Amino acid sequence: MATADPVTVFENQRRRLFGIAYRLLGSATEAEDVVQEAYLRWHGVDPAAVAAPPAWLAKVVTNLCLNRLTSARAQREIYTGPWLPEPVLTGGDDALGPLEAVEQRDSVSFALLTSMERLTPAERAVFVLREAFAYSFREIADVIGHTESGCRQLHRRAKQHLSTARPRHEVSREHGRQVVARFLAAARGGELERLEDLLAADVISWSDGGGRVSAGRRPVVGAERVARFAWAPFQRRTVDNLVVERFGGEPTLRVVEVNGEPALVARAGERLIAVAVFELAPEGIAGLRVVMNPDKLVFIGRQLSRIEAVTGSSP
Repeated sequence: MATADPVTVFENQRRRLFGIAYRLLGSATEAEDVVQEAYLRWHGVDPAAVAAPPAWLAKVVTNLCLNRLTSARAQREIYTGPWLPEPVLTGGDDALGPLEAVEQRDSVSFALLTSMERLTPAERAVFVLREAFAYSFREIADVIGHTESGCRQLHRRAKQHLSTARPRHEVSREHGRQVVARFLAAARGGELERLEDLLAADVISWSDGGGRVSAGRRPVVGAERVARFAWAPFQRRTVDNLVVERFGGEPTLRVVEVNGEPALVARAGERLIAVAVFELAPEGIAGLRVVMNPDKLVFIGRQLSRIEAVTGSSP
């Protein structure tokens, strides 16, 4: 390994490093920045002096993320309205690694990433490395500079903090797409009762505009209220409270997979203006998280453009 081309060594690890950084930060653009900074640090060392490059790089990325998380916590406390992670296209793009098992998909779900905001940076690092990447506590201790017993305690506290999060229910990708397609058809048709039937009684909807665009600053709770919230944009010829004429072109909505969950992407003309991620449960749609902050749509916008350039059509 030590005699291999340094660039090749790094590129072989890039996807895993991005996966670690994204799960720690909840931001794809920041994760890209962290991976690039890790590359610069790798470029500045003698690879022959690094016994285990994958472990060395994971340690660098994790600690860069820990530094960012400390300042991010303060920024998110004054964030305008609900904070949601940056959406990442999955299902045809393996940017986040394999997501075939429910545990793999859960590790990047919006519900879990949002819940992890209540963790300290160290708790979050231990939880991600242990749960998403199956690191041993000894390996984690080496990465974050804690004792092995200390990492066990951090992991235990993290799981306790996350115990109140909704349990994830396994739903096939095809079933998820069908549910979202029915949701879209009911909303477009103004069929409020049909729309409400697709929602769990205690469904919650969050909108993240970050103060950049008009968005609800409080969650909408309950099937009736969420149904009306979802239906209203179609009646006002807007998409998620954004006036279509402001961007030019007619609105288009497509069903895709985001963070391992069914989702809708909304465009006005060529511009991506919203991504709505659905959380499904046996009783219906349990959560709807709508990202409208333009800064958070940059990464997924590039993903969509790359796929369209290759296939000639939207995913």
